[in-house]
Amino acid sequence: MSVPPRPAKAFDRSIVEGPIARAVWHLAWPTMLQNVIGGLQGVVDHAMVGHYVGFTGNAAIGVAWQIFLVVMVFISSLFTGMGVLVARFTGANDREKVNRTVYQAFLTAAALSVGILAPIGYLLAPSLLPLVHATAEVQAEALPYLRIMFVFSFGMMLFFMLGGALRSAGDAHTPLRLGIVMTVLNVVLNVILIRGLGPIPAFGTAGAAMGTVIAGGLVSGYAMLRLFSGGWVVGFPRGLGIRPDWSIIRALFRFGLPTGLQGVAMNVGGVLLLRFVGSLERSAEAQAAYAVGYTELFSFITWTSIGLMGATAAVAGQNLGAGRPDRTIHAVHVAARFGLGVAVVVGALFLLIPRALLAVFGMEDPTVVGLGVQLLGFLSVSGLFITVALTYTGGLQGTGDTRSPFYISVVSQIVVPLGLCAVLDALRGLQPADIWVAIVLGHATRCVLSVVRFRQGKWRDIAVDIEPARA
Repeated sequence: MSVPPRPAKAFDRSIVEGPIARAVWHLAWPTMLQNVIGGLQGVVDHAMVGHYVGFTGNAAIGVAWQIFLVVMVFISSLFTGMGVLVARFTGANDREKVNRTVYQAFLTAAALSVGILAPIGYLLAPSLLPLVHATAEVQAEALPYLRIMFVFSFGMMLFFMLGGALRSAGDAHTPLRLGIVMTVLNVVLNVILIRGLGPIPAFGTAGAAMGTVIAGGLVSGYAMLRLFSGGWVVGFPRGLGIRPDWSIIRALFRFGLPTGLQGVAMNVGGVLLLRFVGSLERSAEAQAAYAVGYTELFSFITWTSIGLMGATAAVAGQNLGAGRPDRTIHAVHVAARFGLGVAVVVGALFLLIPRALLAVFGMEDPTVVGLGVQLLGFLSVSGLFITVALTYTGGLQGTGDTRSPFYISVVSQIVVPLGLCAVLDALRGLQPADIWVAIVLGHATRCVLSVVRFRQGKWRDIAVDIEPARA
């Protein structure tokens, strides 16, 4: 006897009818907190690897994660397309289209992740690491980490998809609860797998990847059961099978593909920037400082800003779907003010206690610490630009303008920083401070271009719809 599905949770209409500041904050604070908590698992990874493996392990995680992001961000771009559709249909109070969109996004992501990312990533991993000029020692630590992430990342991707779907439909609290569980699982598993416990050997850097994928798989398995059984604001429709709905899939790629290209551009820019870091005189030390300072500590600004970006996209898309574009504009302005407040606080910590922050990751080498302190000084300024850029990007993407952020990212994350590094390298040879300046200028450029593009208002006329369901 089949169990009847639970009734779906009602859409939160206060997002399109109530005070804007409350709507943004209602979605933003759980997402920001979830991202910070999720970022803490990366902190734990780096701290434990730094203590038990050394700064070579920190550099290995940094370069492997940067390479992995290039591919993962492209596949997860489908979730941005999904978010655009879900937010619009939620604003229009059309539950049937919301659930169809989420289900097709799941099927497409599964096919891409399992059928393409896993086998190709495993085979190409050894040839990808030399692209970032990693030393032989760093490559030896990074290869197993990278292969594990490529092959077993579907659970983590499903978690990102679910979080995006729920937030776009107005529920940011369920992803927060799931994120806390996943982070706790990840930390416990990493404590065991990185250093070893009892009969379980120490896997070192590879153990960090193992803990991440196991935790993601367990939480995502539970989430899938809930999506099929009902009770959440989104769910999987019954009786559809695995037949693709090309109307939805085309819309996913229409809005998601530019975001995927944007993510690839940004992360290719990051990989190429790592090549410049790897060309410095003390490359391993510089890569370790970059991995901890930029990838981990700066994430307390970027991850909260990404949380605001997701909240802004949901509020902007829902209000545009409800025919209220003026509320969309107000939401972006409110989110930018929230982000600046966070960036000021975190940036002050970068300036006041940089050595204490670096010490958390086992950074003791004088050269690494000196480079890390210098980098954090630049990032304290860069955070102000990136948080504004990301909130305005959320406004653009949430309304369906996913192409403009792609072009902006090419200019700000590739042309400006890499062009500056290339010119200075050709003229007199690069110094670490040159690369840190390039990062700041790239973020400043992205901020200015994002604000200007959003203020042009062309997003008001973007149409979003899919064909009716077939019988």
